[in-house]
Amino acid sequence: MYIVSLIARPGTLEPALVENLRNAFGGGDAVWLSVDEAAEFSLPVVPSHFDEVRASLLDQVDLNVLPAEGRRKRMLLADMDSTMIQQECIDELAEVAGVGAHVKDITARAMNGELDFEGALTERVALLKGLDEGVIDQVMAERITLMPGGKTLLATMHAAGGHCALVSGGFTAFTARVSELLGFDENRANTLIVADGKLTGEVGRPILGREAKVQALVEISARLGITEAEVLAVGDGANDLGMLGRAGLGVALHAKPTVQAQAQCRVNHGDLTALLYLQGISKTDFVA
Repeated sequence: MYIVSLIARPGTLEPALVENLRNAFGGGDAVWLSVDEAAEFSLPVVPSHFDEVRASLLDQVDLNVLPAEGRRKRMLLADMDSTMIQQECIDELAEVAGVGAHVKDITARAMNGELDFEGALTERVALLKGLDEGVIDQVMAERITLMPGGKTLLATMHAAGGHCALVSGGFTAFTARVSELLGFDENRANTLIVADGKLTGEVGRPILGREAKVQALVEISARLGITEAEVLAVGDGANDLGMLGRAGLGVALHAKPTVQAQAQCRVNHGDLTALLYLQGISKTDFVA
């Protein structure tokens, strides 16, 4: 059996749309996880025209299909930049350094898979050489905002005994703080090298990229004694595709086009609580 999930911006999911899809696909009774926001129904077989229907509804709803069995996950593995927070930390540092436009262009191309991640990161960090170390505190305080729904996502997964890990191609100077703010159990990221209170323009080796995120999934799940099928991974960039494809549930959140095209599930209208709806968790069971 499969589950067809519909998630929209609060107040915009029309019952008529849910019923029309249920009838067209030959699905079971609709279950509303949140009124006017999230609903789902079961399905014995995925229809051959599902992708066509999904594409026609992109502007209205996040339409996903996933196996009914094993939906509740025991571990969350999350990217940080543009996933758990609304910014790319390196872009914000670059703005302060006066090279924002150039770095943002490199970031966008790297996250869309057009550039080698390690080379792109090395090039961008080099442009930060000489920046005062204190700028990290300034950027964190003034320019970084949490993605909506993150605290509820972690609190609800923790309440069910889940483990939450933050794995970023960004920097430990930010993941440590974001991890603390949201309640992650652990975090992994790259290290900005500092000497005499200033950034040297170098990043510690080895660089944590696509393969290191997959390695984190393998290592942490093995340590916890759970299977990789019990992991929910979420990210937005090309360097997340490895872990999204390996996890039991991989979700592209407000992701780059090439990432959405390859991910199991896509979320463009919902916030991070959409990851709870995808697991079949009703809003009334969310933990504040």
